[in-house]
Amino acid sequence: MSIATFLNSGRRLFSWLILLVATFSCLFLLGTPSASAGINDDKYDGNIFVLYGGNGSLVPPKVKLAESLKRDKPTLLVFYADDSKDCKQYAIVVSQLQAFYGRAADFIPVSIDSIPPKSNYPPTEVGYYYKGFVPQVVLLDKSGKQVINEKGQVPFEKIDDAFRELFNLLPRSDSKELKPKAFNEFSTELTN
Repeated sequence: MSIATFLNSGRRLFSWLILLVATFSCLFLLGTPSASAGINDDKYDGNIFVLYGGNGSLVPPKVKLAESLKRDKPTLLVFYADDSKDCKQYAIVVSQLQAFYGRAADFIPVSIDSIPPKSNYPPTEVGYYYKGFVPQVVLLDKSGKQVINEKGQVPFEKIDDAFRELFNLLPRSDSKELKPKAFNEFSTELTN
């Protein structure tokens, strides 16, 4: 066999190997499921406050509950799961509340997966307030007394009214409309 024949057969073999690798690559890509999670399903697609609330500053929380209870501020606990449709939709409301009250109150989002399983919790641990539902909202006044402890998508107005009472602000009907600064185009689009 001559060198030219040997080189030609090597090129053909190399061409077939390239074609085979390309074919398997295409088949592998066609078999890969697309990312299909969204705000209206219970699929995990990342942190809900970053993706849907447009406010990645909420997670991780700036203070723990025990620290917050020592401060002279109200505390809002929000229990959530990243793979819950209701929590994804509620992340927008939590971000809106933080836009108004984030400097005057401590916001502590709590992933339910981070709560250690125990039979009893002291009032300085988030497990003490968790009732097994998501979303769940707990508002504590500056002395640690529960003002709100409700499951589900608690309306913005209900929590806003409670904050207004805690801060001795005018009721919504008597005050001019508050307007937060826009901080994310996505969350602005979702709320319109």
